[in-house]
Amino acid sequence: MAQRIDTSSTRLDDAARAGWLYYVAGNTQEEIAAKLGISRQSAQRLVSLSVSEGLIKVRLDHPIGRCMDLGQRLKTRFALDLVEVVPSDPTSQSTTIGLAEATAAEIERWLRRPEPIVMAVGTGRTLKAAVEQLMPMEALHHKVVSLTGNIAPDGSAAYYNVIFNIADAVKARSFPMPLPVIASSARERELLHAQPMIRETLALAAKADVTFVGVGHIDADAPLYLDGFITDAELAALQKAGAVGEICGWSFDKDGRLIEGIINDRVASAPLPALDGSLVVAIAMGKRKLPGIRASLNRHLVNGLITDERSAESLLAD
Repeated sequence: MAQRIDTSSTRLDDAARAGWLYYVAGNTQEEIAAKLGISRQSAQRLVSLSVSEGLIKVRLDHPIGRCMDLGQRLKTRFALDLVEVVPSDPTSQSTTIGLAEATAAEIERWLRRPEPIVMAVGTGRTLKAAVEQLMPMEALHHKVVSLTGNIAPDGSAAYYNVIFNIADAVKARSFPMPLPVIASSARERELLHAQPMIRETLALAAKADVTFVGVGHIDADAPLYLDGFITDAELAALQKAGAVGEICGWSFDKDGRLIEGIINDRVASAPLPALDGSLVVAIAMGKRKLPGIRASLNRHLVNGLITDERSAESLLAD
């Protein structure tokens, strides 16, 4: 009997993995067969099984055993309150596939709560992809507040700021941060933060019940640099100072310590909420982001993580 249970569980895991590769990652059945090392007919049967067993509902609704194990180990290793590990597509270089769907599901779980909550959100490509996956709902009793400014260097709306997108999708009250992402000087930031409306938004962000943030990398194609928020000289200075990642514009080194000066004295973002009163979830995966993810976990800048199998394995290998 024990052997039959194990076999059934393994087959459902295989079906879930095949279903994810087909419906989420967009692989053909031939590609799935090659990746899983099985025949095309077996791949077809597994995809069909994922549907018949109710594992597929646009997003994968089955906790693959290996992902569950990796998640539990990460939770124990880094003293985290929430960990979600999604399957990795061995051939994909995407930093959002699978992650966006899992993040959307977690955001929806919070917004379905009957009691009012305050949700804080950062910015970035992964979060934007997640918000695009949200199911429409009425969440008027909740508040969603942005941790980051929504003004780009040229005065336009910052493209990857998600506060308005999420508010439109779930009909929650939204509180944007009407500031530049990075102020022109420390003095300007001080003056902006002293404005009554900004003070109230900062205070609301500080008491968020749950927070979702991306983790940016600091290299030649760092999001802060590509999006025009920092110059060549500032990027070089951050790298020289040992910066490995950033959250909401706050740059930090391999130990998770904020880099002194350079841009951190001009970042207009709200500080991350205190972990004793909020669940702060980092959403990131991929080799380039690993140093930043690792630093944020070791320093306890966050107490939640949504990532993929390959990233989880690397984090646990140290």
